[in-house]
Amino acid sequence: MKILFLTHSFNSLAQRLFVELKKHGHEMSIEFDINDSVSVKATELFQPDIIVAPFLKRAIPETIWKNYICLVVHPGIKGDRGPSALDWAIMNSESEWGITVLQANAEMDGGDIWATRTFPLRKASKSSIYRNEVTEAAVTAILESLEKFEQGDFVPAPLDYNKNEIRGQFHPLMKQSDRAIDWKNDTAQRIVQKIRSGDGVPGTLGTIAGLVCYLYNACEDLTMQGTPGKIIAHRNGAICVAAINGGVWITHMRIDSGERGFKLPATMVLGDRLQGIPEFPEPTEYGVSIDSFQGISYQETDGVGYLAFNFYNGAMNTHQCQQLLQAYRIIKKRNIRVIVLMGGIDFWSNGIHLNCIEAAPCPADESLNNIEAINDIVREIILTEDQITISALRGNAGAGGVFMALACDHVWAREGIILNPHYKNIGNLFGSEYWTYLLPKRVGLDKAGEIMSNRLPIGTQEAIDAGLIDVTLSTTQETFREEITAQAKSLATGPAWEEKLKIKLARRAADETNKPLERYRKEELARMKLNFYGFDPSYHVARYNFVHKIPKSRTPLHLAIHRDR
Repeated sequence: MKILFLTHSFNSLAQRLFVELKKHGHEMSIEFDINDSVSVKATELFQPDIIVAPFLKRAIPETIWKNYICLVVHPGIKGDRGPSALDWAIMNSESEWGITVLQANAEMDGGDIWATRTFPLRKASKSSIYRNEVTEAAVTAILESLEKFEQGDFVPAPLDYNKNEIRGQFHPLMKQSDRAIDWKNDTAQRIVQKIRSGDGVPGTLGTIAGLVCYLYNACEDLTMQGTPGKIIAHRNGAICVAAINGGVWITHMRIDSGERGFKLPATMVLGDRLQGIPEFPEPTEYGVSIDSFQGISYQETDGVGYLAFNFYNGAMNTHQCQQLLQAYRIIKKRNIRVIVLMGGIDFWSNGIHLNCIEAAPCPADESLNNIEAINDIVREIILTEDQITISALRGNAGAGGVFMALACDHVWAREGIILNPHYKNIGNLFGSEYWTYLLPKRVGLDKAGEIMSNRLPIGTQEAIDAGLIDVTLSTTQETFREEITAQAKSLATGPAWEEKLKIKLARRAADETNKPLERYRKEELARMKLNFYGFDPSYHVARYNFVHKIPKSRTPLHLAIHRDR
């Protein structure tokens, strides 16, 4: 079928659906829903069989839904309506939530129902639930809906609030007053809940150290004590604010004005306001997880070390890269046979931290510093001599994060994750992280060139076919971890470990003789310096637009194939 996506942006859900529908053989084109005339023109050019709307912020024009069946993904259970579905579900402590595929009509979110899915509502941020449970549910529900459409005789069910199965209801747009934090009366758990309900967009408005700002990415720490509403500690970019029964760690903040009106680590936003606040560093001996905010954590069992780095939105600034490098070096010295790099739940890694770069006094210099820091990690992984290394991608990966994963001996991925291994969308960056060594080594020169020129997301099956990853494991986070643990243990305790290590070291020695690793780095950085310091400002313009969320004025032609024609 010819399927047109009408979407506000090409977000994580839209990317996953795009990959899945292409895998099923459908012809896909995408149009950003900029205004009515743009969307109408897209339908005229593409003449789709059906329209799918994975992520919209406004109603589909009547001239479209009257002439085409339009399937809208709504992140709520049957009967739920309104633009703040997940926000209210989190704030109301729902134990179960879901998604509904609706047919667009004159009533927003009130169309006939094609399919629905439910799932236990995990205690997590809105953005994390959206990237995981909502996305997985939407994929199966959309595939079911398209199968019904192809059958030709399916009649969707009207939304009828008189039916007992309809538990949802209309909720208005959640205002900041609905999730306002009362530091003197709210528990740490309730404050975290409020911040999680706004995580991603729009954030939760609060006042910290006299500064009015939006708060993101919080977790409670009941071991901390202090005057409610006061900052009592900071750690690795995060701050801990006292509540009535403990503390709340907040990793990111945003001032809603000025040149720094974008998300940054909380300590960067607060600056001198943190004078006199004690620093609580993470453990330098990684081995015991703590019940608190911890960007880097480590567990060890059966000769296998599991290193997780759960950085917000997968972005790794210079300091975080240096910390991760330090942790990795410590772990390499331990008496273990296998190292598994777990990344984070939502993202394995997305490479350098564009927001921190934008906020730096000299973004060009900080760009280079950040690239050098992540290159140091990749080099350390490549030169691991005493262990077999595994990248366990339980979340999406992008740009330099993909190539950091390829530095490991094995790349295992959770079924359904999305890879974006290209740099071109950020001002035609050349890229580093030793990709000119790691990528051709895995997929060959021709395929490497194709991957780096492609700007579309890659699903796990396509990644396996190309040689980017080795195997895929379970779809769910829980069973993925179980399967990773079992297979890593088998590798560490199996009789073939010594032979695998010998082969690995021989290959590395041959590669070094053929072309030293340092030459790859110097050549890549020479190209990157042109991006950072050259006459073409594309990278700096693209980074500014990305960080400040400047909306697209048109759909890129690599997505809107109906316009490219």
